[in-house]
Amino acid sequence: MIVLGAILLIIGLLVGISLLTTVGSVLVVVGAVLWILGASGRKIGGRKHYF
Repeated sequence: MIVLGAILLIIGLLVGISLLTTVGSVLVVVGAVLWILGASGRKIGGRKHYF
């Protein structure tokens, strides 16, 4: 999710499409939060890992 968000963020910045930039930044933030929660050992949605 973080990689997809970063790709969309870069494409959005290069092309100038603000929707891609917004979606990319949201995916990066959500992916980072889920990664941190999963790394700390907390269960997310009943699973140890969110993927």
